[in-house]
Amino acid sequence: MNKMLELKNLHKTYRTKHSNVEYEALKGISFDALEGDFVAIMGESGSGKTTTLNIIASLDTASSGEVIIAGSDISKMSNRDICRFRREKLGFVFQDFNLLNYFTVRDNIAFPLVLLNRSKREIDERVNDLAEKTGITKLLNKYPYEISGGEKQRTAVARALVCKPTLVLADEPTGALDSKNSDQLMELFKTFNDLGQTIIMVTHSLKSASKAKRVLFLKDGVIGTTLEKNGKSDEEFEEEIASLLYNARK
Repeated sequence: MNKMLELKNLHKTYRTKHSNVEYEALKGISFDALEGDFVAIMGESGSGKTTTLNIIASLDTASSGEVIIAGSDISKMSNRDICRFRREKLGFVFQDFNLLNYFTVRDNIAFPLVLLNRSKREIDERVNDLAEKTGITKLLNKYPYEISGGEKQRTAVARALVCKPTLVLADEPTGALDSKNSDQLMELFKTFNDLGQTIIMVTHSLKSASKAKRVLFLKDGVIGTTLEKNGKSDEEFEEEIASLLYNARK
């Protein structure tokens, strides 16, 4: 399989606004994700997991190191090229949905394709297909403020996938959902991953992480441990993740 993502020795240092005090958030993060991979990133607050995801998403830049997505080194791109790359190659699912309240569900899903000047026919085909796959066809003419949190997140998943992205990046996608909607959302992720979609997800949830093929544990800006699913059931993998976290806190 082809490498879809390569992180090479990422460092990220922040400097406080009114002093020269520095904080090193990442201290040499390196890992690869293959085409069709599903990687969950876990760690306590301040471990560097969201910083890592934001750098992959090109929403932040590393102080040093390389981020290579589908063979393209985004650290060497101009701002204009990065913006286009982000629109064409990356899909995003956020904890707080990030939907446009005065766009319908249909228009929220279609928006990334509109930005890319795709034809109305292509837009309609993609939106209708993803609405069916995510179970929101009957909601297409509603507005985000008229639907539930679970329905909003399924809308966000459809929007993330509408451009057929190289990578889907998810930041705590079940964080605002109850257990039932969380389970439904993660089954959707698993279904799309089974169809070949590469997913990188930051999560605190053991149950969500158990759907992934691999879990990376970050601590103090470095990767401490990696667990591979290797054919285990979701329940078995969840128990393994829980055991590792419990022993790490002893």
